[in-house]
Amino acid sequence: MFSRGIEIKSRDQIDKMRVAGLLTGQTLELLREAARPGVTTGELDKIAEDNIRSHGGVPSFLGYGYPPFPATICASVNDEVVHGIPGERVLAEGDVISIDCGAIVDGWHGDSAITVAVGGLETVPDDVRRLLEVTEESLWRGMAAARLGGRLTDISHGVEGYIRSQGDYGILEDYVGHGIGTAMHQPPNVPNVGRPGRGPKLVEGLALAVEPMVTLGGSETDLLEDEWTVATSDGSLAAHFEHTFTLTPNGPWVLTALDGGQAKLEELGVPFGGR
Repeated sequence: MFSRGIEIKSRDQIDKMRVAGLLTGQTLELLREAARPGVTTGELDKIAEDNIRSHGGVPSFLGYGYPPFPATICASVNDEVVHGIPGERVLAEGDVISIDCGAIVDGWHGDSAITVAVGGLETVPDDVRRLLEVTEESLWRGMAAARLGGRLTDISHGVEGYIRSQGDYGILEDYVGHGIGTAMHQPPNVPNVGRPGRGPKLVEGLALAVEPMVTLGGSETDLLEDEWTVATSDGSLAAHFEHTFTLTPNGPWVLTALDGGQAKLEELGVPFGGR
């Protein structure tokens, strides 16, 4: 069902999205472990495609858009923020890689992203480690701010408010989260900045992908010659985290988190809405 262009799912359809979300989340956990020094981004891509297909899924990103995206994952290293194309690049200790992954199962999409310090957090400077922590926490703060009957920008305000409270970071405004369901990108857009109380009402059956993109420098970016990779204009390092989530009468349910987001939401004092 569509309401003002926004796809509203039934309970059964949300359950199908959970299957796609779990496959996406499980694939990212494989990639988190595999992102080690000496591994190429292309090797990570093969792991992702093999895992998705072997579990009955189809990669969401492969062939998407124009020019058609040529891979299963986006692999964005260091100053690359999003949409990096995997290939022959060899990861080195101390690199930071953002991995974005999507899977389709029975026509329903899951979309999620993580940022990993190659070789472990102890291999990167404190400001980089903190960048990753702040970005990931802001994602959870955004989802935790969502309530049935609330408004879309309550999420935006939750993301931005947390990041601003933690220091002088760049927050990308030209790239945003989105609705998700039978297509990977649907209305409405989910900005990472904004005042609360605006935009579409948050209702049961709405699924959203929330994805803060944060830098150690400015928020300006450049599109590289491959027509996909987005990098910071000032060369500063970037982080990107993303989850697909929905709201039930009990609270948020994070469809791409292996535990549905239960542990983190409870840590934040937010009721868990999963089933």
